[in-house]
Order: sequence, then C-alpha cells, then structure tokens
Amino acid sequence: MKIYELINIIEKTAPLNLAESWDKSGMQVASFREEIFHPAIMLDPLPRNIRQALDSGADFLLAHHPLTLQPRFPDSPGDYHTVLSLLFKADVPLYSAHTSLDCNPSGPVRWLAEEFNLRSTRLLAENGLAALPGREEQKKYPFGFGFVGDLPLALPYAEFCRKLALVTGKNAWRSCGAKPAQVRRLACCPGSGGDLAAAALAAGADVFITGDLRYHAVLSGAPHMLDLGHFQLEEIMMRRFAADLDAMLSTGNIEVTFISGSDPFIFERS
Repeated sequence: MKIYELINIIEKTAPLNLAESWDKSGMQVASFREEIFHPAIMLDPLPRNIRQALDSGADFLLAHHPLTLQPRFPDSPGDYHTVLSLLFKADVPLYSAHTSLDCNPSGPVRWLAEEFNLRSTRLLAENGLAALPGREEQKKYPFGFGFVGDLPLALPYAEFCRKLALVTGKNAWRSCGAKPAQVRRLACCPGSGGDLAAAALAAGADVFITGDLRYHAVLSGAPHMLDLGHFQLEEIMMRRFAADLDAMLSTGNIEVTFISGSDPFIFERS
C-alpha cells in the first residue's frame, strides 16, 4: 500500500480539518519510504514504544499524541532526540492523529458511550460544523470535544462503578463532588477534559468522567467527577482505532500492530 493511501484511510476517521489550530495533527516525521506493509499504532511516541514498534517490523507509526507541538532543534539529548534518531535510521514515518481524532463524534473517542449503550448522545463542546468522512450525504455535522448521553436504564452508583471498572480495566480513580444515588446521564471527555466540567453540569450529567482534573476546576461546582487519568481512556481509544484500521485494511497484505503503553501514575500506600 502506498503511504498516501494509508494516510487517506486514517483521515477518514481523523480528518485534519477537525484538528484544533494549536495542534500538530498530521505527519510529524517524514521518510523516503513509499510502500507500507506494517503500520503500528500507539498512544504516546515514547522511545520505548518506538523501539518496540520498529523491532516488530513496523514501517509506519501512528501515535495519538504528537512528538512535539512546537518545531524545535534536536539540540540536546533526550526523548525527542532519541525518537528522531530511531526514525531517521529506520526511515520510518511518524504520523499523529490527535485532536483530529478527538473531535470526530463518530470515531473511537466515543468507545465508552458504546460500552454503556448511551442514548441521545451529543457533544459536550461543539467546535463548529464540518463534512465528516463516512457521511454519504456530505452535509455538515457538529464536531468538538466530549460527549454526554443517557443510559438505557439508570444504574445504582455502585453498580455503575463496577461496570466502569470492568470496561476500563481499572478499579481505582480520583473522585470529587457528591455521589449520585444513581446514574442515568453520563458525560465523558477522554484525555484532559477538566475544562468541560461546567458543560457537563449544564448538560445535566450525573457523572463526568475524564482525566487530569485540576484542583481549582473542581471547586467551582460540578457534577460528580471521576478522574481515571489521561492514559487509560485514550489507551483504549487507540486500541479501538487500531482494530478499526485492521478491519479497513484486511483486504490488503497489511499487518497492523498495536503497541501497548503503560500508565505513568501508580497508587502508592505507605
């Protein structure tokens, strides 16, 4: 497969016109390679993930998070310098699907909504209107961050938490705000979504799930919030994206590999 053909397929789910102006979605590190046989997908373009992908024989790397948001010289040793060195030596490109993926309301960013079978799902923060790939009518649809929707049946809070632990593979998280007796309306923004707490409250969410909640953001009044961490929600999102790409590429001689990451945060007890 030609590299531009693979990028066209990626951008059916993560179209660049949805990316934020400050973002650097798209090609991060180019190569002279023209044919692609083995793309590898990961959350973070860290040296250990890059090495694992290259060791598996990958010839195209797709990460959610960009290598850098600001172009800069590799003027000192470190992860940035190491990743560039690895990619240049292997002549393997690195592509980022960051907010271009986050803002597509039909993409894998809504995997948690599917797990809870949410109804009447809508955006938490609308950025604008755009023609989204896969919509044959090619009308313009809202795009933006986060989602909110209703569970088919309200769940007692403890039962909701048990299901959340099951689908995320995580049984501990930070929480704040008064716990609801039951959860009928759920809001979520994978990654760092603390700024959408007010939108979740206005949408009538009983629970808002995100990562990287900041102290002052939770003081001003919000629904009950669960901070699962930046890693977990987006790691599963990228795993789903890898599976989607594998299905879309199944007719060709293409092998798709997902490179698992690890949460940099752990809970310690003294």
